[in-house]
Amino acid sequence: MNHPIRFVSLVGIIVARSEYPTLTILTVDDSSGAIIDVIVLKAPITDDNGDQPVRSDRGGDLQSAYATKHVAATNKTTVDTNPLVPGVVVQVKGTLSTFRGTMQVQLERVAVVQDTNAEMRFLDQRSRYLVEVLSVPWSLTEEDVERLRYEADDEEERLEEEQERIKRRQRRRIEREEKDQRRIQKLWEREERLRAKEALYSRDAGAKFMRDFEERKV
Repeated sequence: MNHPIRFVSLVGIIVARSEYPTLTILTVDDSSGAIIDVIVLKAPITDDNGDQPVRSDRGGDLQSAYATKHVAATNKTTVDTNPLVPGVVVQVKGTLSTFRGTMQVQLERVAVVQDTNAEMRFLDQRSRYLVEVLSVPWSLTEEDVERLRYEADDEEERLEEEQERIKRRQRRRIEREEKDQRRIQKLWEREERLRAKEALYSRDAGAKFMRDFEERKV
């Protein structure tokens, strides 16, 4: 009915759990006649600077580059997957994606459904939402469209201004670095001239000392 769908929510029983180096797949059966894979991402291990260590493609390195901690797909908050084992009934919220033509759910939040009453409450909420919201065509008036267009233009201008500020900061940083480099170069050149002058003075003083020494010997 023209509704923009961002998230989906479902309740079902976990019928399988598969572990991979970068993610865990929970296969959920919601009694609709089909099953769906729920993708739970694993957090990559980072160093002190927040960078992911470089790895090779040899066996085991990919696994070692990822922690066992699971995270939500969008905001990367920690997800406790310890209770999520086959036989457990869960409520899952996530975004949709496809893999090799098959629909998947990228997990955002998950909760264990404790009893049948909780499951029935979810089914009641789902039915109400279907009737009261999703079954009603979603449309915008001309005023709404015009307002959203203005908001989009304002957002685009704001992003352009932010990008210009970032560019200005980068230019100022480069200018400071070049200025510091020139200052260091001038300081080094002055020190080199001073060292050359001291070396010349030391050489002349040494030569004069040797001449005086030879004259005293005679």
